Amino acid sequence: MEPNRKYVTLDDPDVRYLTKKDPALFMQRYKPPVLIDEIQYATELLPYIKMNVDKEKKKGDIWIIGSQTFRPMKDVSESLAGRVGIVNLLGLSDSEIYNYQSVPYTSEPERLMKRYNETSRRGLNDIYSRIFKGSMPELHAEDYIDWETYYRSYVDTYLQRDIRDLEQVADEMQFYNFMTIVAAHTSKPIKYEELASAAGITGPTAKKWLSILVSSHIIALVQPYHNNVLKRVVKTPLMHFLDSGLAAYLLKWGNPEALERGAMSGAFFESYVFSEIYKSYLNAGKEPPIYYYRDKDQKEIDLIIYQNGTIYPIEIKKQRLLDIWLLRISKC
Repeated sequence: MEPNRKYVTLDDPDVRYLTKKDPALFMQRYKPPVLIDEIQYATELLPYIKMNVDKEKKKGDIWIIGSQTFRPMKDVSESLAGRVGIVNLLGLSDSEIYNYQSVPYTSEPERLMKRYNETSRRGLNDIYSRIFKGSMPELHAEDYIDWETYYRSYVDTYLQRDIRDLEQVADEMQFYNFMTIVAAHTSKPIKYEELASAAGITGPTAKKWLSILVSSHIIALVQPYHNNVLKRVVKTPLMHFLDSGLAAYLLKWGNPEALERGAMSGAFFESYVFSEIYKSYLNAGKEPPIYYYRDKDQKEIDLIIYQNGTIYPIEIKKQRLLDIWLLRISKC
């Protein structure tokens, strides 16, 4: 953030009171360039931000961020239509954690070799420690934070703050159970009736609740690639949990070693790789051009990047990771 940009958080009750009592005075006191944090606590500011934008016509003067998705995004879309650029920030990517340049993923050999030479090599245990820990910034910023306590607090906050007021969710604990079932289906095609049956809800409710998880960036859906030539393609979206640490917490995996040796080891690895590719595009402000392929004969391609009329297939397998790891050991 540039040195002359002011920072103000609406977590401060005095500042929040000012926004509600006299939003015009707030805008005078905190003149742009300014970053306003936790905007969901005072959406009354949005019309005044709109007036400032229309008057000053300076792009990027006002940054607003928030830790909730549903109500603020609805209000921002309605109040600042045509005047706002929206950037979705997910958990930390490997490039942020290990401090190397983040660029949208492509399978070009030159780019892959450049990345191979720039990054540190990680063994199997290192990779699953990363998968188990997840992508929450605070867990990587502070070593003393207890992993289980952090994710328990995160889930409690998500259910009580983001979910409680939604009309589509009548029972928070039933929604928590649904989240756990979804985590167990990471990297699999969606079967709404199967999810509904396991959660004890109806198929339409499962669709609504899944859309909530998508909107709050807990999961991402990958659409199947198909064209007029491909007649036997399965047209069901694929589902990936975006934070592997959260999925591990929900499914009660106790440590990285148990996760690596467990039945869901491959599924977690696939979702982790997907999330890294997915975030590489979002962090560059681009829409991820990502699909997958599966036909009725069970032939599949884990990921497809479709750009400029060209298909780039990507196969993700934990066994390949083991093969590469063992090959490196043999060369030492």
